[in-house]
Amino acid sequence: MRFRWRRAGGGDSGPTLWRQPPALVGYFLATEIIAAALTIVFALLVQPGGAEWRQFLVLGGLALLQAEASRTIERVRKIHVNMISVWGFAGAVVLPWSLVGVLIMVAEVHLWVRVWRGMGNRPAYRVVFSTAMFMLSAFAGTGVLRAGNGVLSYYGWSGEGGKAMVIALAALTFLVVNSAMVFVAASLHRRPEARLVSRAEYTLEAATLCLGALAGVAAAHSAFYVALVVPPVLVLHREVLVKQFEDLAVIDHKTGLLNVAAWYDRARRQLARAVRDGTSFGVLMIDLDHFKRVNDTFGHLAGDEVLKAIARLLENEIRKHDSAGRFGGEEFAVLVPDSSRPEILAIAERLRSRITELALAVPTDTGPHTVANLSASIGVTIYPAGGTTLEQLLLCADRGVYTAKSNGRNQVVVYPQVQYN
Repeated sequence: MRFRWRRAGGGDSGPTLWRQPPALVGYFLATEIIAAALTIVFALLVQPGGAEWRQFLVLGGLALLQAEASRTIERVRKIHVNMISVWGFAGAVVLPWSLVGVLIMVAEVHLWVRVWRGMGNRPAYRVVFSTAMFMLSAFAGTGVLRAGNGVLSYYGWSGEGGKAMVIALAALTFLVVNSAMVFVAASLHRRPEARLVSRAEYTLEAATLCLGALAGVAAAHSAFYVALVVPPVLVLHREVLVKQFEDLAVIDHKTGLLNVAAWYDRARRQLARAVRDGTSFGVLMIDLDHFKRVNDTFGHLAGDEVLKAIARLLENEIRKHDSAGRFGGEEFAVLVPDSSRPEILAIAERLRSRITELALAVPTDTGPHTVANLSASIGVTIYPAGGTTLEQLLLCADRGVYTAKSNGRNQVVVYPQVQYN
């Protein structure tokens, strides 16, 4: 699993290592030094045999073959799952410690040279850190694997079930260590949204580790069996890209909320259910007040961070079956299904209040600054009082926003009802 280097809006935190926060630079260097030192120590302590070198060449060759076959996908893939974990974990199963580290370095350097170097968003220092982080995760998994096998040998447990459990525990250790290191990097980078890894990404990472375990077991028997792992890896890699395209079709790339088309589609389906069942639902239009001042004062990158913070706030404050979307600029919409008027108004007022409490550290040319004293004008309309078509409902909610701004901003206005205080 890789750290989410790029900002959701396409920006970047800086092309050089020294533009990162000092604590993050120290974390980078410490991780890289430890990974390099351990590899050297392992190489001095254990000399690989001929069979292990052959297994290394087989796994390394297949890693490069898979990378070459998926170069086009890798260039556009944005889900932060590392397919090299298939071969890295396979190495952890059958190779000595030092060759595990070398295998990962070879695979990562190959990807940087053949894919990432010309893309502009993967400078060398980032690849070095990701490689070191991945190596330490693999070393942790290798350590658990060796310790588990030692326990099995000590007690004379030679069944395949015990070996499979040890491999599963090693894979879990790999995943936990990798996730923890990503979380630390995100925290030091002051990127709270980068700490969050979706369930789909964890599932994909677990799948790659399972394939790695199978590749490792196969490598212990024959190179021909290992080659059978390559087609599933390529298919999995392509499915990652398909999932990414599906998400892009419905998600606003800057905030992660529903885009306009997806929100409209969900609202139309809710309207059809309300007409059929005779239920009520609400539409909230949320427009940030004086947002242009944020862009003019702190810059557009800071403005993007504010929009993403508002998006996270909406997702945290609305209910699971509500739907939040971004309509463009600083305007958001929330669909509140199967709710009474008091419930809808309570949600709107809670969102307005939470926005006023938001204080956010944003990047600027002169360093981090805090954006506070934000507010929003919220227009609310309720079906069927606000209209019987989606267009009528949106016009009423928008009229509520206009009225709120005319009355001084930072308030909730129901239209065509009276102002809500």
